[in-house]
Amino acid sequence: MKFKLKRTYEEDLKIFQYGSELARAGVGVLFLTVLPLFAGNYWIYNLTLAGIYSIAALGLNLLAGFTGLISLGHAAFFAVGAYTVGYMTSTLHISFWLALPAAGAAAAVVGFIVGLPALRLTGIYLAIATLCFAFIIEQVILEFPEITGGVNGLILQRPSLGSWQLNSDASYYFLVLLMVMLFVWLTKNITRTPFGRALVALRDSEVAARTTGVFPAKVKSQVFALSAFYTGIAGGLFAPLVNFVSLDNFTIMLSINLIAMIIVGGLGSIQGSIYGAVFISLLTEFIRMGKDILPAFISQQVGFQGAVYGLVIMLFILFEPSGIYGRYRKIKYFCEVFPLYRKDTFRRERKFQKAQRTR
Repeated sequence: MKFKLKRTYEEDLKIFQYGSELARAGVGVLFLTVLPLFAGNYWIYNLTLAGIYSIAALGLNLLAGFTGLISLGHAAFFAVGAYTVGYMTSTLHISFWLALPAAGAAAAVVGFIVGLPALRLTGIYLAIATLCFAFIIEQVILEFPEITGGVNGLILQRPSLGSWQLNSDASYYFLVLLMVMLFVWLTKNITRTPFGRALVALRDSEVAARTTGVFPAKVKSQVFALSAFYTGIAGGLFAPLVNFVSLDNFTIMLSINLIAMIIVGGLGSIQGSIYGAVFISLLTEFIRMGKDILPAFISQQVGFQGAVYGLVIMLFILFEPSGIYGRYRKIKYFCEVFPLYRKDTFRRERKFQKAQRTR
């Protein structure tokens, strides 16, 4: 494990503390940049979808992983972003580049309103409240067909950047890749600010956070709005990709997918959000392919996909609660200190403060 002595304030502001981290990031970006030259349209489309889900997973991880607040209503924020872009581009004929930030802003406003119950609710009660909100958004979409298209949905086209038409899957893939890089950079900086440290303080102990000057009500409402902003941007990118927006795209399964992404990837880690989004997105495709191989009495079950997600989440919680990124860190640390590695280095210990034992 590396330790770096920082001598100046500028060193603490660096995104990459070590040259090896910068090299790995550069290789990763280079690989993703040249990937369309080798992969077919089918896989490029699925990787683009994974990139969109990565942005939403980053937002949910800020809420659940860094702050410890559970939400089952992020499909609603995703829908708000998608319908905002769909309505502004297809009905009002406003540029996509203005509609996309408007989608994030609209979702943030809705997220702030939804975050108000979080001031008093925690745990399963907060999850139920956000789930109810998702059902409310579904009814709102159905009740305003002149804006949302109702059950018929909205049809929209891919955007253009000057003379560059983003009609192909490869061109849209590069747009999403740039957006993912932007939001990863943004999230990295947010987590290093006093606001980001306040999120972690609230997650670990709200009582202790109060004693250090953190106002839980203010921080919770802000992080709900911020998380919804991320998800709204993701929804705004999703709508032109599929060229059609309807209620079928924003069911409870989408919220479950996002939760599965951050659990599988790693709660409270930026890299884990990306890994989890890619894993779950590709898992969905493998499930579809596997239905042709499995017996009909299994593959044709209505809840087959949900059962697979549940099994995956359960296995990760039981055997690798730190997720894919946590496993990567363990392997990396093992290689660095071998043969002096201790078996219980990453053993988890649950500790409670006296004031929290009855909570």
